[in-house]
Amino acid sequence: MDTKFIGKKSAAAGGWGALKSCGKRLLQSGMPISGARTMLKANQPDGFDCPGCAWGDPEHGSSFEFCENGVKAVAWEATEKRATPTFFADNTVSQLRQLTDYELELNGRLTHPMRYDALSDRYLPVAWEDAFAEIGSILAGLDNPNRAEFYTSGRASNEAAFLYQLFVRIYGTNNFPDCSNMCHEASGIAMRQAVGVGKGTVLLEDFEEADAIFVIGQNPGTNHPRMLGDLRRAAIRGARVVVFNPIRERGLERFSDPQDKIEMLRGGSTDIASLYLQPQLGGDMAAVRGMAKVVLAAEDAAVAAGLPSVLDHAFLAEHCAGFAQYKAAVEATNWADIEDQSGLSRQEIERAADVYVNAERVICTWAMGVTQHLHSVATIREIANFMFLRGNIGRPGAGLCPVRGHSNVQGDRTVGINEKPSEDFLDALEKHFRFSVPREHGHNVLAAIGAMLDGSADAFIGLGGNFARATPDSALVEKALRRLKLTVHIATKPNHSHLMPGETAFILPCLGRTEMDMNAAGNSQLVSVEDSMSMVHGSAGINRPASPHLLSEVAIIAGIAQATVGPAVVDWAELADDNDRIRDHIEATIPGFENYNKRLRKPRGFHLRNTAAHREWHTPAGKASFSSEALPEETVHQRARKGEGRFALQTFRSHDQYNTTVYGLDDRYRGVYGERQVIFIHPADLTAMNAKAGDRVDVIGEHDDGIERIAEDFRFVPYDIPRGSIAGYYPELNVLVPLGSAGRESDTPTSKSIMVSFRRRKAA
Repeated sequence: MDTKFIGKKSAAAGGWGALKSCGKRLLQSGMPISGARTMLKANQPDGFDCPGCAWGDPEHGSSFEFCENGVKAVAWEATEKRATPTFFADNTVSQLRQLTDYELELNGRLTHPMRYDALSDRYLPVAWEDAFAEIGSILAGLDNPNRAEFYTSGRASNEAAFLYQLFVRIYGTNNFPDCSNMCHEASGIAMRQAVGVGKGTVLLEDFEEADAIFVIGQNPGTNHPRMLGDLRRAAIRGARVVVFNPIRERGLERFSDPQDKIEMLRGGSTDIASLYLQPQLGGDMAAVRGMAKVVLAAEDAAVAAGLPSVLDHAFLAEHCAGFAQYKAAVEATNWADIEDQSGLSRQEIERAADVYVNAERVICTWAMGVTQHLHSVATIREIANFMFLRGNIGRPGAGLCPVRGHSNVQGDRTVGINEKPSEDFLDALEKHFRFSVPREHGHNVLAAIGAMLDGSADAFIGLGGNFARATPDSALVEKALRRLKLTVHIATKPNHSHLMPGETAFILPCLGRTEMDMNAAGNSQLVSVEDSMSMVHGSAGINRPASPHLLSEVAIIAGIAQATVGPAVVDWAELADDNDRIRDHIEATIPGFENYNKRLRKPRGFHLRNTAAHREWHTPAGKASFSSEALPEETVHQRARKGEGRFALQTFRSHDQYNTTVYGLDDRYRGVYGERQVIFIHPADLTAMNAKAGDRVDVIGEHDDGIERIAEDFRFVPYDIPRGSIAGYYPELNVLVPLGSAGRESDTPTSKSIMVSFRRRKAA
C-alpha cells in the first residue's frame, strides 16, 4: 500500500519550516525579491492590510510580525502569472472544470473582464461598459428585486461593502448571503443575546495581562498564525493556556518564533498548551458545563469552610441576569452525561476548571470548531456563562474573543452586510440618503441556495470569494448556479465558481489588497478594514496593478449600480473616484465612525468602542444574560456510535491553504505531503475495520434526506484524534455537508458534525 504521502510532522509550528515554506511560495509566485519587499509593508501603518486572516494588531503599534500565511496570501496575490484572454481562449469551461482548485488558481491573476459564450463554452473578453450595461439591464428587468442574491466575501473592504449594501438596498432587497453565514454567525447571535454586542470584548493588549487563556475549537497555527506569537508570549510569562480540540494541532503544542533569533539558532521552541484536552466532536458545551459544575462546587466548599468566595458575587449581582436558573441547570446536569457527551473524563475537566479558578484574569477564545455544529449558539452561550461566574468580562486581561477568519469579515457586517439589518441602521440609511429602504429580511447563504434551486432566484452577484466551493452540498450548489439567468463574479483569480455559469455570466477582475488604486486625480486610494478586536485601520496598496484593465471593487460596484438603479439617489461616479466620500457616508450613518477619515490616517487606526467591554449591556434584560439551556439530547458522535461503521466527520483546512484557496499540497504540521484526499482517523478505528494507513475508500454521507452524497477515493492517515471522530480537508469534503443540516438559530452549515461511513475501493 502506498503511504509515501505520509511523512514526518514538524517538531513545532513556525521555525525554519515556516521560513522554507515562505521562500517556496515566493519563488512559485515568480517575484521572490519584490514579493519579500511587499511583505515588509503588510500590516504596517503606511502599508496594506494583509489579505489573509483577521487577527488583530495592537493599538499601541508594533514592529513587523512574521506570518507564514501572510506571506502565502501576498505571494498568491502578487504573482507574476496571468490568466489572460488567451488562457480562456485555449481552454473551454468544461476543460477547466477538470482542474483541481490548486491547479486552476495557479494560472494567476485575471486581467480582463470576461463574458461566457455558451456556443463555444468559453469566456470571451468584454468591455467594462458593455458588461455593466448588460448586468444592469438583466437586474432591472427582474420582476422582483428579491429574485437576485448579492454575496460578499470577507476580503471586501469597508468602503466596497458599504457601497455594495447601499446599491442593493436602493435596488430593493436585503438578500445578503455572506461568508459569515457559513462560519461565524453563531458567535454574533450568541454574544448579542449574552452581552448585547456580537463582537469580541478584548484587545490584543489583554493577552499581555491574562493569567489564563482558554482556546476552544480553533487551530491558530494554520488559520491565524500571528495569534501564536501572542500565545507564546503569554506562556513565557507564566500564563496557563488550556486547549480544547479533538485534533492534536502542532501550533497549540509548540511554537518556534521565526523572529526570535536565539530560539531559531538553537532549533528550540516554546510549549504553548499547559493542558491539552481532546473532546469528541460536538462535546465542547458539555465540557464547559462540566467546568462550571466544578466552579460552583468549589464555591459551595469555600462557603462551608469559611474561605474566600470563588464566584464574583459583586459582578453577578450588579451586572448579571438569570444566574439562579443557570446554577440550577448546572446542578441538574449529571457527570455521566457530561463525560459521555464531551468524551472527557471528570478528572480532565476538573484540571481545566482548576486553572480557571486559580486565574484572576481569563480570556476565552474560539473559532469554527465551535461555530459549525447544530448547537453552536447554545455552546457559545455556555462559554459566556462560564466567564460570567468570576467576572471575566469587561476588565483588563479578561474577556470573550471569537476569532474571525478572512481579513474583513467583521468589518463587512459592521458596515451593513446583513440580511437581517437592525431598524436603527435602516432608519439611518433612509434619513441620510432619502430613499425608501426595504424592511423585509433577506436571504442568508442557505436560503439563497434554496431560492436558486426552487426557481425563486434568477441572479447571483459575488463580491469576491469562491461561493461554489465554500458552500455545503457542492453538487446541489453547482446545479443551483447553472440554472440562473445571470451570474457575476468579482474576483482576482479564476476559481471553480466561475465554471458554473448561468445563462449570462461574467467574470469581473478587481484590484487586490496589495495593489495601488489611483483615482482620476492621480491620488492613491485608501481602504479600511476591521479586525477581530474591532480595530479599524487603513490599507493602501504599494504594487502596480496586475493589469491596466483592472478596476477596484468600489469602481465595479459603482458601475453596476449606475447601470441598474441610476444616479437618482447616489452619484456613483463621484463615490467610485473618492473613497473619502464613501467614508463620510459611513460616518453619517453608523455609530462609532466619527472623524473617520482623520482617525483612519493615524498609525494603527482606531478602535470601535465595545459596550460590553465597558460593562454596558444592550440586552433585553439590560444585563449580561445567563442561558440555562440543557445539553443537547445527542451530539454527532453519540449518534454515530449507534450505527455500525459510522463516524463523525469534521472538515478543516490544511496548513497550505486559506479558506478555499489552496497554496500547495503539503500539510507539514500533520505530516501529509502532496495529497489532499485524506481522512485522519484513530489507529484503533483502522484496526477495528481491518484497514491500514493508505487504504482507499469512498466516504458516504449518512444524512436522512434521501440524497446520495459521496466523496470518492480518499486515503486513511492514522492520527491522534478521538475514536469515532474523523477529519479531512474542505472544499474536497464539502460535497458531504447537507444543506438540510444547519445550526439552530445561526443557520450555519454543520461542517463539524457530519455523519459518514466508508466504502472500500478495489485496488488499482
